[in-house]
Amino acid sequence: MHKSILLCGVGGQGTVLASKLVAAAAMAKGLPILTAETIGMAQRGGSVTSHLRMGENLYSPLIGRGQADLILGFEPGEAVRNLPYLKADGTVVVNTRPVRPVTGSLSGTDYTGLEMIEYLKSKVGHVLVVDGDRAAEELGSAKVLNVVLLGTAAESGALGVTKEELKSAIREKVAPRFLELNLRALDYAAIY
Repeated sequence: MHKSILLCGVGGQGTVLASKLVAAAAMAKGLPILTAETIGMAQRGGSVTSHLRMGENLYSPLIGRGQADLILGFEPGEAVRNLPYLKADGTVVVNTRPVRPVTGSLSGTDYTGLEMIEYLKSKVGHVLVVDGDRAAEELGSAKVLNVVLLGTAAESGALGVTKEELKSAIREKVAPRFLELNLRALDYAAIY
């Protein structure tokens, strides 16, 4: 089995941790894994992209255009920006909660993210939209949105690891004081 997964968002959304959780779950089941992150001014809300590939005979962690089985979009605009990497029959799991870019804030542009989600739906056959605001409110924290997205992707079958395999990775990688919250987030259903 080969899976190529591109995780994209902005700094502070937990993109890198989500990538590490998937990698840990894949390694625990004996799958070879290659990962690479590109982090541009992440602490200032810049783009963060993680390439994650699992399976035999892989020679590069980077996913080429048109080769991603799954795009996990932590931010709607970032999902659109990375859409050229998706396979024709690929899946997109995207968060509704936008992160307004600095340039938008400075120019007064109204960015809701909804136009990006509509664009994704018009271009991709399989899009799962996660209501990030509802998830944050019901779980009591926006910090676990990354795990909500992972749970949604695992449930769809596009992630290459199961929720149970992710639970083991969460128990291994997440600090004990955040463990229960992350386990609840993994099982949270926020698709609309």
